Amino acid sequence: MNTIDFSPLFRTAIGFDRLARLAEGSRGGDAQTYPPYNIERTGEDQYVLTMAVAGFTDAEIELEVRADTLTVTGRPTAQLDSAKQYLHRGIAGRAFERRFVLADHLVVKGAELAHGLLHVSLQREVPEALKPRKVAIGNGTQPRPQLVEQQAA
Repeated sequence: MNTIDFSPLFRTAIGFDRLARLAEGSRGGDAQTYPPYNIERTGEDQYVLTMAVAGFTDAEIELEVRADTLTVTGRPTAQLDSAKQYLHRGIAGRAFERRFVLADHLVVKGAELAHGLLHVSLQREVPEALKPRKVAIGNGTQPRPQLVEQQAA
């Protein structure tokens, strides 16, 4: 029996909590990706994406938001490593690009690089016109509002 693996979708989606929780039980083992990252919910409508980017400076990392996608790119500057002789090199310094699909109305509020970790703050900002609102129910003492039909010109 073949099953569909939705884990790549949930590893790169932020703000789709309910959908991710529903599929959590059916997810297979997570494949390790570079660079490793966490997606944390810090409030009702707030999230923090934390990426381990040891060895990168803020000038070597670029964040771009286009439509509903956050792209994090890391490009290390050329280093003069020819004089160094590594016995073991476990700290990756290779270029990377990670894309994250953002839920509706999720806005990147800022980013900070500290101690080898990139923290990207996100917040859901639903426009007032789309927020739920209460509608008063009349008791029959006032006339009903009339809908005016517009005639085509």
